[in-house]
Amino acid sequence: MNIHEHQAKQILEKYGAPVPKGVYGLSVSEALEKAKTLKTKKYVLKAQIHAGGRGKAGGVKILDTLDELEKSANELFGKVLVTHQTGPEGREVKRLYIEESSEIDKEFYLSCLVDRASSKIAFISSDQGGMDIEEVASKTPEKIVTTKVEFKDEISDKECEEIISIFDLSGDAKTQAVNLIKSIYKMFVSTDANMVEINPLILTKDSKIICLDAKVNFDDNALFRHPEILELRDLNEEDPTEIEASKHELAYIKLDGSIGCMVNGAGLAMATMDIIKLYGKEPANFLDVGGGASKEKVAAAFKIILSDKNVKGILINIFGGIMRCDVLAQGVVDAAKEINISVPLVVRLAGTNFKEGKEILDNSGLKIISANDLDDAAQKIVEAIK
Repeated sequence: MNIHEHQAKQILEKYGAPVPKGVYGLSVSEALEKAKTLKTKKYVLKAQIHAGGRGKAGGVKILDTLDELEKSANELFGKVLVTHQTGPEGREVKRLYIEESSEIDKEFYLSCLVDRASSKIAFISSDQGGMDIEEVASKTPEKIVTTKVEFKDEISDKECEEIISIFDLSGDAKTQAVNLIKSIYKMFVSTDANMVEINPLILTKDSKIICLDAKVNFDDNALFRHPEILELRDLNEEDPTEIEASKHELAYIKLDGSIGCMVNGAGLAMATMDIIKLYGKEPANFLDVGGGASKEKVAAAFKIILSDKNVKGILINIFGGIMRCDVLAQGVVDAAKEINISVPLVVRLAGTNFKEGKEILDNSGLKIISANDLDDAAQKIVEAIK
């Protein structure tokens, strides 16, 4: 789950990380009224959307007076920002964040994330802050340091110093940076975060280390342990179909293709999408129905897939392990009759009771195309939508 910058900074500050003083508002008037409490020479106005690249898209402004702030806030609120992460449709700005300005001496990059390959936490640091880290990695990889640390209660001073070594700090600034790493580590582990990114992390002209920007992502599977974080979810920033899918415990991600997919198991879903591409078409979605699929759940999955006007056909690929194929097949038949599906439907079943499941499909009276295996299913759905 993603959260907004102002929410990320609030959590980081709770764990001891230094952040600029700031206020947010869900309207221009609310943000401006709160901004009057800030003591600053300049105001930093930031659009709050779940996407990077806001600065280049005009979503960050530095302003001298409250009058200038009001003018820019009115221009920014409700604007659709298009960045390299939003896609061409962009995101509408529905909340504003206003911060006290900082006098920057140096900019750094700092992030940490779960490294699944090593089962460790990977810290990535660079003295090239304020830039896309992908660009730095491509052009000057020597400017990036990756440090992997074990999951434990606390991170050591030695590990902290290794992480910040590329910053070339000394004295009190170095001590501040070490303490910051400890704060981020504690926050990362305690909240079940997937990723924390500070870009830029700055050294001010009066030698203060400050998190000038912050992005945090949390593990969806651990949110049941953190109701206070779940409350920060902003549904305005999420795809409506993905929200609807989550209500039915369906793992759904919309894609750009024409073949809708309904699969049980994430690995099998990925393989299904791959073989669709192999035969020259693109998947319209990732959809994992999980281990048990009732008629109601299958019907919800159909409705979500068909809400995408780009879908020209549907491929159902089920391996019956926990879920019996005959139960799934009956769910498919019942849901298909209820919804009156008008696009080609190919179904491949394998595993527990797959013969019984295939008989249910064949005797349903519906125009369901049965497939013998995944390769056969992919070819049949591609051919059916030509």
